[in-house]
Amino acid sequence: MRGAVFLDRDGTINEEVDYLDDPGRLRLIPDAAEAIRLLNHAGMLVIVVSNQAGVGRGYFSTVTVEAIHQQLAKQLAIHGACVDAIYYCPHHPNERCECRKPKAGMLLQASRKHGIDMRRAFIVGDKVSDLDAGRRVGCRTVLVLTGYGEKAREDLVYSIFQPDYISSNLCDAVKWILAEEG
Repeated sequence: MRGAVFLDRDGTINEEVDYLDDPGRLRLIPDAAEAIRLLNHAGMLVIVVSNQAGVGRGYFSTVTVEAIHQQLAKQLAIHGACVDAIYYCPHHPNERCECRKPKAGMLLQASRKHGIDMRRAFIVGDKVSDLDAGRRVGCRTVLVLTGYGEKAREDLVYSIFQPDYISSNLCDAVKWILAEEG
């Protein structure tokens, strides 16, 4: 069993544009590729877990999502970084599937396929639903203040649950994760 870092996509790795529906609109958040490269060099498994309700809402197709993921891989590769796997939930929020965050279906699927020990895993995201998914399965949680992160931090003021760490961006989050891993 191995550790992993689960990353939300929109607002964590790439800029939040409210339903990213075109690979040409994908823009990495500054230093996000460097952060992923640091994880790669540390031997950490990097897995993207992303809600893509735009598919279920009919805004774009799974073909578009796959093209966006190919563009993400290309942009990361330019910086010497890569992700090991990408999981996404295409369902409308009303479908009540098991994969849509805050449920942990994508994380559990990745755990089974990649032999991940959730006690050695982290989840990084810009929404409370990202953190809740990780919390449900025992991951350590990191809120990034990019994307919707500032709004999420406001929401957490009234919550019993608090993330293990709040970071300015993915690069800061990864530095904390690597320090935690020793």
